[in-house]
Amino acid sequence: MKRILVTGATGQIGSELVPALRIRYGSENVVATGHKRSPQKAFVEEGPYTVLDVTDIAALAKIVRDFRIDTIFHLAALLSAVAEQNPQAAWKINMEGLFNVLEVSRENGCAVFFPSSIGAFGPGTPRDHTPQDTIQRPNTLYGVCKVSGELLCDYYFSRFGVDTRGVRYPGLISYETLPGGGTTDYAVEIFYQAIQRKEYTCFLREGTYLDMMYMPDAVRAAIELMEADPRSLKHRNAFNVTAMSFAPEELAAQIHKHLPGFTMHYQVDPVRQAIADSWPRHMDDQAARDEWGWQPQFDLATMTEDMIGHLMKKLG
Repeated sequence: MKRILVTGATGQIGSELVPALRIRYGSENVVATGHKRSPQKAFVEEGPYTVLDVTDIAALAKIVRDFRIDTIFHLAALLSAVAEQNPQAAWKINMEGLFNVLEVSRENGCAVFFPSSIGAFGPGTPRDHTPQDTIQRPNTLYGVCKVSGELLCDYYFSRFGVDTRGVRYPGLISYETLPGGGTTDYAVEIFYQAIQRKEYTCFLREGTYLDMMYMPDAVRAAIELMEADPRSLKHRNAFNVTAMSFAPEELAAQIHKHLPGFTMHYQVDPVRQAIADSWPRHMDDQAARDEWGWQPQFDLATMTEDMIGHLMKKLG
């Protein structure tokens, strides 16, 4: 990687991936792009930033040519709960956007990182120790897009030789950006509410176990996979990666250790609960560990402590 483009850079992953890439490869070599959200001040001051609608293939191609891009981290997408509210827009952004990135990469010799998700699985998938290779029949538009994206990336590698790579992220927890409409967003919202209001009303019921990962691990996973020796990659795309699995009450208990006055209530959202019930409780990520040395650094306890420490400073 020498000249990198990040689409969807103002989102949850991009907000932390872009600074990490700029530290590693030089600020001038990492181009951040976004569409609707206002960029962080640092994005504009510390490196190239431009507005991009990923459904506009001509604009995407121009940026790739103008900046001599050789690697694209394609993060632009509508998340699970938002996608269910507007499936037509989600298909256009998630699938047409990815197709454009792959086509431009084919024409310009770019490598591509595409993040898939636990949303790529469905009710028929084994929910515990979910295998790397297993049945995938998601019942959400977001999940359909992710499975389609995994297959499309595989196709562009086998058919055209595009260096596509990707992971299946679990729920991601970050102190940098607010949630963006995902089913696992309670695990971010809860920290803000615990600090600011000392209470939180959870939209998932007790006992809803889901895989989760702290954002520093998620960023590191993306970079390490793109830097891995391609000869060691048997799967290339859609590697299961995870760090921890917990239910809402277990996260609340960890927060309570740091904020003793905190209490949690429940008001279940049937849409997001149904989505959560169709996703794995814990994925088997042995393939990622074997093929490119994946190893998480944060568990539930260390993540909670670090998250609260950063948010206390951020929120004053």
